[in-house]
Amino acid sequence: MDKDYRQLFKPHIINSISGLSLIARVLVDGYLSGLNKSRRVGVGLEFSQYRGYEPGDDLRLLDWKMFARSGRYYIKQSEIDTHISVKFIIDASKSMEHAEDGISKIDYVKVLVASLAHLAQEQGDAIGLYALNNMKITSLQPTIQKQHYKRFLHELIQIKGDGGLPSNTLGFDKFHDKSRKELVFFITDMYEYGAELTTIIKSLKTKRNEVVVVQIMGEKELQFNYKGHIVFEDLETGDKVKVDAKEAKINYLKDLNTMMTTTKNMLLSTNIGYQLFMLDEPLGEALQLFLKQRSQLI
Repeated sequence: MDKDYRQLFKPHIINSISGLSLIARVLVDGYLSGLNKSRRVGVGLEFSQYRGYEPGDDLRLLDWKMFARSGRYYIKQSEIDTHISVKFIIDASKSMEHAEDGISKIDYVKVLVASLAHLAQEQGDAIGLYALNNMKITSLQPTIQKQHYKRFLHELIQIKGDGGLPSNTLGFDKFHDKSRKELVFFITDMYEYGAELTTIIKSLKTKRNEVVVVQIMGEKELQFNYKGHIVFEDLETGDKVKVDAKEAKINYLKDLNTMMTTTKNMLLSTNIGYQLFMLDEPLGEALQLFLKQRSQLI
């Protein structure tokens, strides 16, 4: 499955509604097909929203849309009181335009979010979308209607990495929906100059919700596998610095490891989940993460 959908990772496909919708369907349907064989998600976690049809099941419970897409019979087992609100908040600062092997962080995030949103709607959940930088804030409130997904994708493909992060969080006091349990995904590369990013993230946590930070990084960023004298440019400020890759690697990796460890420990200490994804990471892992976090709310 991973090999098939990776062939669709082209900017012109990702940044069209039909293309992004196709990638999300291929990803989710392939994942659910594998799920039907094992009926397990990770360790000790049952996937009970869908199961394969068994002789004697009421035919009225068949999900015909799933059959049309996958050619397999599924029974949908969602109950109205298990529906939640799933909110996706995207760091849309300029650093998210960093690209490796033809895929930028922001385009990878679009595929990830579109796939998670598709799976969430299949569960009967409401989905909402937010994107933050100091130039523009995107806000699409969660709703459960099926036609909402097309508008969701339209807003998603409009997101571009620009500027830095907003310096205040005054608008977040109206962010939460007290009428429904919430699962909040904050997707970012975790680059900040002060504490503007962590301040925003920490303000999201309440007693009623689950908040998960998904950090997106490239292989070159994590391993610093550059050679020779190279010039690095800060995408957000335009500042440039020339370094000898061999000499800079040791200190860079040490500082990066310290930063990531400190960030992870800070988030976990405030009951906020954390998951690192690389740009070449199989997105089936993200779907599993979603189902695991969702099960903690229902």
